[in-house]
Amino acid sequence: MNSQHDKILKHLRKAGSITVREALIEYSISSLTKRIQELRERGHDIVSEWKSHPVTGQRYTRYKLHSSDATAKLGGGVSA
Repeated sequence: MNSQHDKILKHLRKAGSITVREALIEYSISSLTKRIQELRERGHDIVSEWKSHPVTGQRYTRYKLHSSDATAKLGGGVSA
């Protein structure tokens, strides 16, 4: 697992969710969607939730760890 995966998992466990914008601003991760896909392939139960900005109406995705994975240790998941 690379450091971007670690940053995303740590953020998800601490904050509960993350968006593409948050990943880009806070961690300079420009391809959150791809990193989420890779984490899912490694066994992390990450759900996508569509949201709409209350002012602009622009739709975006907020990623959340399913509750069973949120309590796992950092770096956990299925190992190959």
